[in-house]
Amino acid sequence: MPVACTANAAGCSPRLNARCRRPRGPAAESESARLERTIKRLLAAGTTILYISHKMDEVFRLADRITVLRDGRHVRTVNRADTNPREITGWMVGRELADHEFRQARPRGPTLLEVRNLTLPWPEHPRGYRLSNVSFDLHAGEILGVAGLMGAGRTELLETIFGAGEPTWTGEIRLEGSPVRFRHPREACHARIAMVTEDRKRLGLFPDLDVAGNVSLCSLAETLRGGLLSRRREEDLVASPIRDTGVKTPGPHAAITGLSGGNQQKCIIGRWLLTKPAILLLADPTRGIDVGAKAELYALIDRLCREGLGVILTSSELPELLTLADRIIVLAEGRLTAEFPRAEATEQKIMEAATGS
Repeated sequence: MPVACTANAAGCSPRLNARCRRPRGPAAESESARLERTIKRLLAAGTTILYISHKMDEVFRLADRITVLRDGRHVRTVNRADTNPREITGWMVGRELADHEFRQARPRGPTLLEVRNLTLPWPEHPRGYRLSNVSFDLHAGEILGVAGLMGAGRTELLETIFGAGEPTWTGEIRLEGSPVRFRHPREACHARIAMVTEDRKRLGLFPDLDVAGNVSLCSLAETLRGGLLSRRREEDLVASPIRDTGVKTPGPHAAITGLSGGNQQKCIIGRWLLTKPAILLLADPTRGIDVGAKAELYALIDRLCREGLGVILTSSELPELLTLADRIIVLAEGRLTAEFPRAEATEQKIMEAATGS
């Protein structure tokens, strides 16, 4: 029986994501292989499978026929052999994607952040730590990629810098030459550091607030008049980040839950841009986002970096790091095992460093 894959430009629903989410990237290889073996067994038993994904490698590896949906409408159904990933992507977003030249050299500015011998204890674990003696620098106008398998310490690294992790860390963090030790994210915010978390729905969005409420959340003081929220001030405040990040919304007071994952992520980034950060920490920022929104986010991140922002980017997708990052550091079991400039980084080298092979 055939496998019919649906390439959906809107992404999975929140309920579906909650039920079927699984790890992505290098750590997910065994899970992916097991899933595909299960699919093959079901096919051999005569089961027809409808497989929904916006990951082109999965679609073209598994499907016999491909159906493309966009904005709730059927666009086209084709045999896999009669199309290619670029054509499918164009149907998903309704246009040909521009080839943004992210690989053009970016002018690198002064050092913004210095991390030296950062160690985060973890007494409950056999190895006794989450991070061990991690050291690196971040410059203005630079995207520093952080690669590693699941559990390597990527998220813990960003949370520690942002003051959202365990306060038991040792080592040194210097911001523009001055030592800092943030005990709470608000202290990092005041120091012009912002963080977009990897779990958008649980840690990034406030579903009871509208678009304007979500975007203005970290800048509420600017929306007050006489101690009360002024809708007019709020609308004026969020107009610029909504426009600059390219959020597609019916209006500032539309429900945030009614937007696509990509537009929700742009709202969160717009929220942090209102704080005028010097450093932006991005934890797997394109997780659960369709290919069109990914391209738009890539262009946004590249533009912000060229405007002088320093960016630390973690991602479970190696092609994403290779596309965006100027340098890539690799973590393996909490230790920094390699650092590659863009010109020398390859998926094989990164995987070897991430697995200790």
